[in-house]
Amino acid sequence: MHTTYYKNERIQQPKFTADVCFDYYNERIRIDDYRGSVSVLVKWLNTIAVKDKFFKIIIKSRYDDFSLWLEHGFIYEGEFTGFFNGASALSMCKFLRNERRASNYWVEEDNILNDVLNLPHQPYTHAIPNGYELRMADEQDSKELAELYGQVFEVYPTPMDDPGYVLKMTRSGTLFCVITYQNKIVSAASADVNPGYHNAELTDCATLVEHRKFGLMKHLIDQLEKELFQRKIYCSYSIARALSFGMNAVFHQRGYKYKGRLANNCKIFNKFEDMNIWVKDLSSSM
Repeated sequence: MHTTYYKNERIQQPKFTADVCFDYYNERIRIDDYRGSVSVLVKWLNTIAVKDKFFKIIIKSRYDDFSLWLEHGFIYEGEFTGFFNGASALSMCKFLRNERRASNYWVEEDNILNDVLNLPHQPYTHAIPNGYELRMADEQDSKELAELYGQVFEVYPTPMDDPGYVLKMTRSGTLFCVITYQNKIVSAASADVNPGYHNAELTDCATLVEHRKFGLMKHLIDQLEKELFQRKIYCSYSIARALSFGMNAVFHQRGYKYKGRLANNCKIFNKFEDMNIWVKDLSSSM
């Protein structure tokens, strides 16, 4: 594991247990699940955040704990509907630096979102263009996938340009779907499956510039949704760059619901970026 990027760990203390992502690259700490005393967990988080220079604390909270996090200075950013085996996770956060809290693009992102939400829903029925082939990826594709991500993203929240990292993801249950052209991968997306809570994050969406005019990503997402549905995983979600009209439009037109925006959430390209939450219940749409 690339500890310079992040590490996942279960922290067990007398008054709480928490599944924690120490995300060094993005200068944040994230709690994906917890039980026990919220107040004791908050004290622990504040101490760790100062020690390890995390400037954003993120919690996936149950509905019942919403007011507890508010009482400890956390704010609501959005909702992952159906995240916990059908029950929603509320994204609560706390910022430890003013510059991490302030977004320079919020109004522009609101305008982009408004334009996206005015688009009609479009179940994707167009055939994939001639010369392109869609398939699920396997371990042998790790090197070529890493090359694709290295070409598309100069900076990315995880080391997707490392073939060893991509291989480890594949072996741990992440589903990759690819589109090839002349036997070369030109577009890809993944579904990061949480088998315990039966949800999946659609992520790692990338298409080479010269192939972006054909709407390939809609085909990839459609295929990943079918794969998830077959596995009885009904909560499908994604977080998309709030400044990207194209990716937000893809999810809106595929029937995903906008559920909030995560401020200065992760480093993409050359800066921290705001990310929009999109969620879909596959049990009512397939």
